[in-house]
Amino acid sequence: VQLQASGGGLVQPGNSMRLSCVVSGSSFRNYAIGWFRQAPGREREFVAAIRLSGGTSSYADSVKGRFTISKDNAKKTVYMQMNSLKPDDTAVYYCAAGTPIWSEIATARMYYHWGQGTQVTVSS
Repeated sequence: VQLQASGGGLVQPGNSMRLSCVVSGSSFRNYAIGWFRQAPGREREFVAAIRLSGGTSSYADSVKGRFTISKDNAKKTVYMQMNSLKPDDTAVYYCAAGTPIWSEIATARMYYHWGQGTQVTVSS
């Protein structure tokens, strides 16, 4: 399985951005796709995740109500719509694939395929 993240860039506070993660390889529906982010000097943190079979999703408290994760199984693509962006959202965003149990959906070590990351900068 390979993942390709895209859609990052520079955006002003309060504006929106959509990230995409294209998943290639077999057994697409077996996975959950998670978005994680890492800012300079900080630990990698969970942002959101979605099960490709069924579509159940989970969000970090810091992004609930602002970010929405979705999927298009036909395109093998997972999206993350980010609204009301804040400077604290500035980070490199990674998408990852794994088969975590639901209680560990936010645990990075449960994901074993990672994309290359895309930089999101929220600044005026």
